[in-house]
Amino acid sequence: MRPHLVTTTLLIVLLAGCQSTSSGPSSMASGDPLASAPPIRKGLDAQSLATLLTAEIAGQRNDFDRAARGYLETAGRYDSSALAERAVLAARYGNDKALLLQTAERWSELAPNNEAPARLLAGLAMERGDWQASLKQRLTLAAQGSQGDLIVFAETAIEENANLSPLRDTLARFLDDHPQQGDAIVATALLEAALGDTRQAQQRLVELSRTQPELPAVWLARGRIALEQGSVSAARDAAQKGLQIAPNDNRFILMLAQAQLRLGNVEAAEAGLDTLLERHPDAPQLRLALAQLYMEEDYNAPARRLLLPLLDADPTPPAAYILLGAIADDQDEVDNALLYYRQVPPGDGFLEARLRAAQMLIEAGRLLDARDFLDIERLRYPDMVSELTTIEVDLLEEQNLTGAAAQLLERQIRRNPDAVQLRFLRSMRRYEQGNLSGMESDLRAILEREPNNAMALNALGYTLVDVTERHEEGLELIQRAHELEPESPAILDSLGWAHHKLGDNQKALPYLQAAYAAQQDQEIAAHLAEVLWRLDRRQEARTIVIEALERFDERPKLEELIERIPGLAP
Repeated sequence: MRPHLVTTTLLIVLLAGCQSTSSGPSSMASGDPLASAPPIRKGLDAQSLATLLTAEIAGQRNDFDRAARGYLETAGRYDSSALAERAVLAARYGNDKALLLQTAERWSELAPNNEAPARLLAGLAMERGDWQASLKQRLTLAAQGSQGDLIVFAETAIEENANLSPLRDTLARFLDDHPQQGDAIVATALLEAALGDTRQAQQRLVELSRTQPELPAVWLARGRIALEQGSVSAARDAAQKGLQIAPNDNRFILMLAQAQLRLGNVEAAEAGLDTLLERHPDAPQLRLALAQLYMEEDYNAPARRLLLPLLDADPTPPAAYILLGAIADDQDEVDNALLYYRQVPPGDGFLEARLRAAQMLIEAGRLLDARDFLDIERLRYPDMVSELTTIEVDLLEEQNLTGAAAQLLERQIRRNPDAVQLRFLRSMRRYEQGNLSGMESDLRAILEREPNNAMALNALGYTLVDVTERHEEGLELIQRAHELEPESPAILDSLGWAHHKLGDNQKALPYLQAAYAAQQDQEIAAHLAEVLWRLDRRQEARTIVIEALERFDERPKLEELIERIPGLAP
């Protein structure tokens, strides 16, 4: 199991502040966002001057995409890194991610020794899930002696369930040429530990602690891995060593407290965590995180002590209600927990709180109370009717009350005829029941109201392609969906499958490859493997199947494919 890295998350998010890799600003631009950009100093020809004037005016009118294109065009004509930088600054305030990437790449080409474009490219790559590209930029910075943030990168990759093996291998190759690069060593060890090779990770860190004993990161990593391995005393010792080196580093206080809790030394843990609260008295998010830490170690009383003062805050953080509800829930105080859960306002955690409240009531044998609760919540929050109905339908299905679920859904659709989500839910249920005409009727009704609903277009198109002979009609619907959402993996998969059904596997292949690259899904894997097989690229098809069988626990489409084409079996 991959490490959760609780200590790191608490610190980075709540104490030090995340180093964002976001490509956009944290708030709307105020004043001139290009005020800090490099000045334009060289003479220009008439066309370039006109382009730059247009860009300047566009920027002043908040048309940042147009401004960025103007600066980028002129930067290319004059090989000006200053203009490329100006293009990036404008693009950061625009809405075109591809344009931002293009301007950043051009800036990097024109200023190869500048750290800023490399950092920006690393962040953009991470945003789009291209972990290798992000790591490459960071290693370039590290090789130049700059800060590549390799440890934070490794922690984020672990948390985001990235494919860690190639990242570990890339870092290992870097260490062949830079064997004393401490951050790279720690990052490699973290990835190794997450992949299950804790022995190698610990050996790497022990050696680093001998050569660079004053590096806090090595003790932090040793402590984290020890906690994940259940070596609590070793984690405590690592945290204490870290505090000797960096007495003001909150990460070691958190780690030490976590170790003390696991050792049963609750008072010692509370003393350390109270130190953090004294340092950050006006940090409600810190209270929430520390309370969650207590709860993860099954210490509800100190968690409640931290949370109760937040009820007097204006406004009360929604997470405080959720955590207090969870504590009451854990102690079988059902009605008390219900009071907390229902106070979570619309926004993050709203639906999760209602779901858990209803589940809790059902677990207590109070199904009717659970249904009454959800009915009241629909009256309280009419904008959430569809979501709350979906929760109740799912819960009824879990109780094998399919008839009651169907009646509820029909009743809510009659009351809310324009509720697209409810019609879509009914269409999927009808599909599962083999009622294709009913499914099509619901999806057509959605498209009458919302002709550009890409999800409905794709669902109907894929169904026509996959289970009927109306392939051309289905392809037309999928193509409309693709025009609306050209990067959707589900739509790319449908488009590829439609071409396969129409007999053009060569045309189907690139769509399916793009879909599988964007979303690792057992159904897409089955489609891709079948098309490769039909194109006589049989070893590639088998490789896809073998990898997918190892990756996915549930794989009905893959198993169905192997049954049809036994040659694909491993």
